[in-house]
Amino acid sequence: MPTPKPIPGRILNPMTFPNINGGDITVGGQRENWTLLVVYRGKHCPRCKKYLNILNKMRTEWTDAGFDIAVVSADSHEKALADQAEFGWEFDLGYDLSEDQMATLGVYVTEPLSPQEADRRFAEPGVFVLREDGSLIVVALSNGPAARPELAELLDGMIFNKKNDRPHRGTV
Repeated sequence: MPTPKPIPGRILNPMTFPNINGGDITVGGQRENWTLLVVYRGKHCPRCKKYLNILNKMRTEWTDAGFDIAVVSADSHEKALADQAEFGWEFDLGYDLSEDQMATLGVYVTEPLSPQEADRRFAEPGVFVLREDGSLIVVALSNGPAARPELAELLDGMIFNKKNDRPHRGTV
């Protein structure tokens, strides 16, 4: 049975993931800033690394525009830490995204093709933007690694939405 997809405009209840650098990352609920949440497939995915490298280069643009950035996968701490060390990502990087959290976010879930791909089920890409009140203003889900929002276009659109207090779309 398919997982229900998140509804734009609805509040995402606070969700917490462990941070590779210690502590936790919490998204959803009331926040000081808007939040960009990126769910990625994991260490095995070269397309994810390409996307996250772009995000890392744009990190200052996003934070200057008033966005907190959170990135998470179902990977273990060791795998997430290895990726961060290899690529030097400077955003908050979470790990151990649970299947319950995947269901809450409505992301597609994949069974690994082999133990070499992944050692557990993993989330397919998801990009979410939340307002300060925790409401979802963007829900972009993909069932594979090749389809994701272009980050510069997304940022431009979100700056416009913030400046012009645009409503949630896709709520009908």
